Amino acid sequence: MYHLFLVCIGGALGAGMRHLGVQWVGRVLGLSFPWGTLAVNVIGSFAMGLFIEYLVRRTGAPAEVRLFVATGVLGGFTTFSAFSLDVAVLWERGAAFPVLGYVLGSVFCAIFALFAGLWLARSVW
Repeated sequence: MYHLFLVCIGGALGAGMRHLGVQWVGRVLGLSFPWGTLAVNVIGSFAMGLFIEYLVRRTGAPAEVRLFVATGVLGGFTTFSAFSLDVAVLWERGAAFPVLGYVLGSVFCAIFALFAGLWLARSVW
């Protein structure tokens, strides 16, 4: 239960940071393109790389730190950072074909699922 609590608190902080970040970038660069979402995804992925490398290679931090920061804060900030980490782990294991399948499957299946959800909701309501 404690681990779930850490993830939930971190996730709430990350989601709040995402909202503020997207809003700020939208005000600065405009809303004609999803610059805010792009910025959050890139920043979150960069932060995930820094954090994981530091945590894994430089410290003996407990699992709770990873749960709070990586799964919670950065996962709430952008799930794209978690996706990027999964890709990096597979790639570093030498699993090039599974990386390709994961990337293409995640992107295309998620977009397809979104359109399916839109279609279903529009059909029902």
